[in-house]
This record gives sequence, C-alpha cells and structure tokens, in this order.
Amino acid sequence: MSLTMVLALMGVAASTLVSEDATAVGAGIAVRDGHLGAWAALVACGIGIYVGDLGLWAMGRFGGRRVLAWPGVRMHAGSVEALGAWIDRRPVTAILGSRFLPGTRLPLYVAAGLAGTRDVAFFLWALLAVVLWTPLVVALGFALGTAATGPLSALTWGGWVARLLLAVLALTALRKAARIEWRRWEFWPAWLFNLPVALWGAALALRYRSLTVFTCANPGIEDGGVVGESKSAILSRLPQAWVMPWALVDAGALQARLSQVRDLMAMRGWRFPIVAKPDVGQRGTGVRWLKGDDEVREYFSAEAGRVVLQVPHAGPFEAGVFYIRHPYERYGRIFSITDKRFPAVVGDGVSTVEGLIVAHDRYRLQAGVFLARLGTDRSRVPAAGERVALGRAGNHCQGTEFLDGQWLHTPALERRIDGIAQQFEGFFFGRFDLRYRNRAAFMAGQDLTVIELNGVTSEATHIYDPSGSLLTAWRTLMRQWSLAFAIGAANRARGCRPTSFRRLVQLVWTFARQTPAHPLSD
Repeated sequence: MSLTMVLALMGVAASTLVSEDATAVGAGIAVRDGHLGAWAALVACGIGIYVGDLGLWAMGRFGGRRVLAWPGVRMHAGSVEALGAWIDRRPVTAILGSRFLPGTRLPLYVAAGLAGTRDVAFFLWALLAVVLWTPLVVALGFALGTAATGPLSALTWGGWVARLLLAVLALTALRKAARIEWRRWEFWPAWLFNLPVALWGAALALRYRSLTVFTCANPGIEDGGVVGESKSAILSRLPQAWVMPWALVDAGALQARLSQVRDLMAMRGWRFPIVAKPDVGQRGTGVRWLKGDDEVREYFSAEAGRVVLQVPHAGPFEAGVFYIRHPYERYGRIFSITDKRFPAVVGDGVSTVEGLIVAHDRYRLQAGVFLARLGTDRSRVPAAGERVALGRAGNHCQGTEFLDGQWLHTPALERRIDGIAQQFEGFFFGRFDLRYRNRAAFMAGQDLTVIELNGVTSEATHIYDPSGSLLTAWRTLMRQWSLAFAIGAANRARGCRPTSFRRLVQLVWTFARQTPAHPLSD
C-alpha cells in the first residue's frame, strides 16, 4: 500500500470524528468509483468511528462531572446516574439501539464513562455496534452510486455535482431510516406503516369505481369525517346525556374570546381546570388542561381558530370504542375496543424525571414529546414511589399506550353504544373516545361518557398493542377500510354524494399546513 493511500485512509478515519455518516457515505462512493478498496474503506471508517465512541466514553470517565456543563452535553447529574445504571443493566439495548437513534449516543456514552461500571462490556458492545453499522452506511453510498452519478458522468463537471447530490440524498435517507424504531412498528411514521393499507385502498377504489366513496360512510358528518371535521358539530348531534359538558368559543378578537370564556364558565358553574381543544384538531394536537386565567390567555393567544371547551372527566379510565353499522342493518356492532393507559413514571428518590423517561424502555422513544410538555419539571427529582403523570390526552402520538381491550366487550356495552350511535342520524362508522370510572359498570353499559367521536379515517387503535403483530394490524386495517368502502357504497346507492377527489386533496393539504400551528398538547 502506497504512502498516499495510507494518508488517504488516515484522512478518512480522522474525518469520521467530524461527521461519521458523511464520511462513510463518501467512502462508499469512493469505493464505487474505484478510488478506495472496500475493506480499506470499511476498516478506516470503523476505526475512526470506534475511536470517536471511546472518546465520548473518555469524556465522562476522565472529565468528571464538569463535562455535564459543557456545550452540547448539558445533562443533569440524576439523569447521568440513571443512564449509567441502565447501560450496565441492558448494554445490548442501550449501545446497539443508540446507533440507530440519532442524538442518543452522546448522552449514553458520556454517562457510561461517568457512571457506568461495566467498562469491558461497554467496549465490546460498542465495537460490535460499529462493526454492524459501518458496512450499512458505506454500502448505502456504494449502492446508490451508479444511479446517481451515471446520468451526469459524461459531463466534465457532472460527476462532482452528482457525487454531491448523492451524498445529500444518502444522508437524508440514512437519517430518516435511523429515526425509525424498526423493532416497534407502532412508532413507525404513518406513511410507512400505511403503505400496504394504501395499496389495499386503491384496490377497493377500483372495485367500487370511486376513490372517495368511503366519504359517504357517514353522511351526517361533513366529508364523512375524513379530516378537519368540526368537533362541536359532531358533539351537538349526539345525545347530550352521554356527552361530557362542552361549549364552543368562536374565532375573533382575543379580549372578546376571553370574556366569552369567563361568561360561559360563570353561567354553567364550571371551575378550573378546564379542557381546551381546537374545533378542528386531530390526533390530540392542541389539547390543553387550563388551570387558570393566565393559561386561558396564553392558550387563546396561540390558538386563533374555534375552540371547544369541555369539563374534564376524572376517569381514571379511557377507552376507544370503534362502532360500525351497515345502513341496511337494524343494529350496529363494536368492531374494536382500545384500553388506553396513560404514561407515568415512578420516582426512585435519585433520578430526575428526565432521567426516568430516558431510562424507560418505552417512554424514551417519545422523550421529546414528554420533555417539551414538562418544561422545567423535567429536572425535578421525585420522591421514591412518587408517581409523575406524563400525559392526560388519550392519543398514541401524545404518549398514551394502546392495548387490546376486547376483554371489555359485552353485549350490554354494545347495546349502549349502538343506542347512542343511532341517535346521530347519518353516522355509521367511527370511533368513540370514552372515559369512565368503574370497569364493571362500563362493561355493563352504565358508566361511560363521550369525550369525542371520530369519523371515517379514525382507526381501530387496539392494533397498536405492543404485544400484537404487524401482519395482524395490517389485516385489521384492511378489513376496516373494506367496511368503510362497503358502507359508503351502500349510502351512495341511497343518494349520498361522495366528496370529490379535488376537495379531498384540498382538505388534507389545508389541514397539514394548519396542524403545526396548534399549541403544545397535554
């Protein structure tokens, strides 16, 4: 091997200390173009990456607690202790997992050096992680090389432009893939999880000769409840005896809306806390428990649209009950029940709330949601045995765990849900979000209160039970959409006119742009 090649490989190894992914992708392109040998590129990248990992460990081991205040680190001592203990207990999950979860390696490896005790285990598992990860990234640059560089290779400058574009493309794909928790499909991005279901929907559209006939599944809800439907319009059509008390605050000037809230609460005898949610919200966005006038002002200053106010239900239980009735059937049925479990951590008297979240096998995957919601409370050290609630909105994307609640299904509960649903003219397909106090009374159809009712695009959310399989989830959703198309077609035959495809696209596009503007959710 020539001196030039040795220096080049040393440069590759050193470059990984600046950007591992960019260097490895570039090495893959160099292998494809014949500038580097495959084994030489892999070894150089692997050595550089492993040295960088050991450097993070050494920061914690030899830098001491003063590194916790360094820019880019900034960790609480309690969090470090919890992370160090977790790495000692579960080195495989912690170290291998951090390779596929961006942003986790620095705190984990520093904590391993500062608070960990199993140094040899850390060195070995970190080495294995590098051995597994490096070929994947180098191979990504190599595999995409031909497709990206071929069309421009004939131009004098085209090869370099193509290589630059390839590097950007490969890094983007790599970062997106690394953010996906492949082992836990319940946390996959919606677009990825629903790909097979979308193909099934296309087949159904061909069968029923309409892309949008499913919007007729609920003629009583605008566009069937695809997206952006009004919560207040739906709640107003349900029997109010079974609905949690609510009121609508219209859009308008801030002071006028604040006065309307005060008048409503005084007139109805409501007391704080009160739940506020956008009238066209989705997946729990913008749902807040408001504890006083200051929080009301803050919320309405951020949320300019119509807002539904609702008295909070003490619970402590919540269920999602998916209901279906064919227009030509006398009675409807329960298709699915989701037993919702709200997230909480239990203090050990040592770790901060943030440390408890990061060390939790499930909650760490949605740590960003919880920590943003907690604010400064993330640094609090709860007492041993103290239970700290992390969320109150019954939405999966807000941190609530969904379990299969089929065991709650009884004939009495089904009769009650059917009786409520049939009082809503034009409703045949959707999910009730219900709160209740006593499980036995709920199963008897006696203790339940409607918080929301979702339309045709709501899911049978029991599929997100961690113990369930991906194939079973896909089969359930395909069956659900088959029923939506069938019910929509039956209502079309009775005179319902499906939403046009153009309007459907406009609805989705408009809602996608507006959703990020909602205030932080509880």
